[in-house]
Amino acid sequence: MPTASALNFVGAATWAALSGHRVHTTVWDDVQGVEHVRIGKSAEIVVVAPATADLLSRAAAGRADDLLTATLLTTQSPVVMAPAMHTEMWQHAATQANVATLRARGVIVLEPAVGRLTGSDTGAGRMPEPDAIAATVDAVLHTGGVRDLDGSRVVISAGGTREPLDPVRYLGNRSSGLQGYALATAAAARGAQVTLVSANVELPDPAGSTVVPVGTAMEMEQAVTAAAADADVVVMAAAVADFRPADVAADKIKKDESHDGAPLPIALVRNPDVLAGLANARAAGILPAGLLLVGFAAETGDAQDDALTHARAKLARKGVDLLVLNDVSGGSVFGQDTNEIMLLNPDGTLEGPHAGTKAEAAHAVWDRVAGLRAATT
Repeated sequence: MPTASALNFVGAATWAALSGHRVHTTVWDDVQGVEHVRIGKSAEIVVVAPATADLLSRAAAGRADDLLTATLLTTQSPVVMAPAMHTEMWQHAATQANVATLRARGVIVLEPAVGRLTGSDTGAGRMPEPDAIAATVDAVLHTGGVRDLDGSRVVISAGGTREPLDPVRYLGNRSSGLQGYALATAAAARGAQVTLVSANVELPDPAGSTVVPVGTAMEMEQAVTAAAADADVVVMAAAVADFRPADVAADKIKKDESHDGAPLPIALVRNPDVLAGLANARAAGILPAGLLLVGFAAETGDAQDDALTHARAKLARKGVDLLVLNDVSGGSVFGQDTNEIMLLNPDGTLEGPHAGTKAEAAHAVWDRVAGLRAATT
């Protein structure tokens, strides 16, 4: 459904040829079929991409001066808007007021991506990548448009921290960040304002999230703690390194030829426990008492106990409201699109297993979080 301005970029014939569908352009198309009402009423979801500053303004004002805005007024289905404009236009008070108005009405207005804009400009305002928009659409359709996190402020950590040994090497882990990014996409689709603290992840920014990149466990602690100060929920899905080298070499460490190239010992020191630190800060009144804390436990069984027993012990130590167990025995889960999780409650009860895609696992987590929030309000 291109607007008149969109047709200046791509003609209706091209849209029709590429999509294989009829292209609706004005309210005067098929007048006898009352298209400007029928399309909106029959849609399962309406996606506006790109959503320009002008479109956001007209939608917020309730205008119906073309087929698209008329459809936005008639539809009862979920609406997703993917903004695209120059940084100054996005940051302008008028645009921000229009976005706030639309979000208050239940419209999902994604945060724009940061990157190359028209000409040589770069900054916030780039349309989110198509895959990210599609992931949001899938998440919205998964919940049937239910916005049970509407108005909540959510902080999610994702990826794996890296602790430098020298300018070349680091201690790290195999976390891909896929589950954390799925959590962010699902939360945004359910109405949350999402801050995603991302450690060494090679994925496109999820639509609807403000991404804070970090590298080390110390940086992760600082970013998550700062974001948690005014959050309603924190989900620690990142794999945070337990230890870091006591000393970081200024230059690349060379083989010690006097010992036949045998490796030199590396002294380690413990990193802060970010999740436990948040729980302690909440207990001390530094963070809000109503802050919900969700942890992830990537566990394997060993000679002493199975993964579930280890997760129960971690739940007791951390002092969180919900612990999500990933059994990663044999290296499963990492970098995969699927996952199997179990949810552990503080009273010892267990929910699951929930098996499926990581997007489905994310919704299982948010279903439980929404239930916890409802129980405390």
